[in-house]
Amino acid sequence: MNIEQLKENVIEIIDLHKDEIIALGRKIYQNPEYGYKEFKTSELVSNFLEEKLELDVEKEIAITGCKTTLNSNATGPHLAILGELDGITCPEHVDANEIGASHTCGHNIQIAGMIGAAIGLLKSDAIKSLDGKVSLIATPAEEFIELEYRQKLKNEGKITYFGGKQELIHRGYFDDVDISMMFHVLNMSDGKKALVGPESNGFIGKNVRFIGQESHAGSAPHEGVNALNAAMLAINNVNALRETFTESEHIRFHPILTKAGDIVNVVPADVRMESYVRARTIPGMTEANEKINRALLAGGMAVGAEVRITEIPGYFPILRYPALDNLFKNNLVQLGVKEEEIVEGAGFAGSFDFGDVSHLMPTLHPMIGGIKGALHTRDFEVIDEELAYIVPAKTMAMTAIDLLFNQAERAYKILEDFKPPMTKEEYLAFQAQNDRTITM
Repeated sequence: MNIEQLKENVIEIIDLHKDEIIALGRKIYQNPEYGYKEFKTSELVSNFLEEKLELDVEKEIAITGCKTTLNSNATGPHLAILGELDGITCPEHVDANEIGASHTCGHNIQIAGMIGAAIGLLKSDAIKSLDGKVSLIATPAEEFIELEYRQKLKNEGKITYFGGKQELIHRGYFDDVDISMMFHVLNMSDGKKALVGPESNGFIGKNVRFIGQESHAGSAPHEGVNALNAAMLAINNVNALRETFTESEHIRFHPILTKAGDIVNVVPADVRMESYVRARTIPGMTEANEKINRALLAGGMAVGAEVRITEIPGYFPILRYPALDNLFKNNLVQLGVKEEEIVEGAGFAGSFDFGDVSHLMPTLHPMIGGIKGALHTRDFEVIDEELAYIVPAKTMAMTAIDLLFNQAERAYKILEDFKPPMTKEEYLAFQAQNDRTITM
C-alpha cells in the first residue's frame, strides 16, 4: 500500500468516528479542571484508550498525566502526539463551573484531536506500515496558574516544576522521543482556517512579597511602613523601564496583586504580587528580568519595606521547524483547505510550555480555527467542530504517516539536519538558575 492510500484510509476511519471524537471533546469541555488536578479528565482519557482502543496506558505521570504507545514493538524514530488536560480560570464564561474553571483555551479539543489521530492510525491499520513508534502523551498543567497550590506540591516533593511538560522533561518522559507535535485552536480572522509556524514568548514566573510595618492608618500612619505603596511604586518603576525594552523582544510584565492589605484601618504590611516577565528569546527574558528585579526592589527601598522576589522557572519561547510545518500545511491542502486560508508564521506574546520541548527536539505546533472569541475570555466559543476537532486529527495522523513511512525517510532527514538548541542537561541547568529567591 502506498502513502496516499494509507492517508485515504486514515481519513475514512476518522470520518466514521468523528461523532465519537467530538463527543469526547464535549465531555471534557463540560468538566474543566485546573493543572495537577485533572483527575477526572485523565481517567476519562485513560479509560477511552484502554476500552475503545485496547491500549496499555501508563497513568499518573506527573500526578495526572498519562501516556500510551500505539505500536510499542516498532523500531525507528519515536513520534509523540501531545494534548493538554487542564482548563483555565474564566468565571465570566457561560460554561464556567462553580469555581470559575473553563476550557476557554480549547485543551479539550487538543485531547480529542490527539485521540482522533490515534483512532485513524490504529483502526485503519496504517500504524502497521510505519517504521517508528507513535505515542500519545496527555500532559497536565499547561496553564501557569494557582501558583500557591503548585508551590505546596513542590514543597511536598510531588513536583519539581509548575508546568506539566517541564515536569515530564525532568522525569525523563521525553528522553526517548525524537519528534513531538500537537495543535492549538485559535480565532482565525479574514477567512483563514489555520496557522503554521507560530513563534511565542517565553517567561520567568514571579511571586513578589512586599513586607512593611503595620500601624493604625488613621492615628499613627507615621509609625508604619506601607507595603502597598512599595508595590505601587514598584509597578510604576517597571512602567518607566518600558522604553528601554527592545521592541523585537515583545517584553511583557503584567502583575496582579493577590493581597493588598488586611483592613482599611491598618497600614498594609503584607502585599503580594504575581507576574511573568515575558520575552521572545531566552537572552531577552534574562535581561528584562534583571531590570524588572531592580525596579521591584527599588519600590521597597523607597519606603523602607522589605521585598522578597521568588522566581519560578517559566516556559521557553516556542521554536519553529519549517520542514514539519510544510508537511502539515501540505496535508491541510490535501484535505481541502486552500493555501490562501493558511497563515504561515506569526508571533504571539503569550507562552506555551511546548516551547520547552521545542528546544530539545523538532516540534510541530500549528494553530487551527473553528472558534470565535479570544482565548481565555467570556467570548470563546466553538463554531465549527469539523474544523476544530476533525481536521487536525486527520492532519496529525497524515503527518505521522509522512514522517514514518518508507523506513521513516522524512523523519530521519529532519533529525539528521537537527542540532538541539539545548541538551536536556543545559535546559535543566537554566531552569535551576531561575529557581531562586531575592531579598532586600
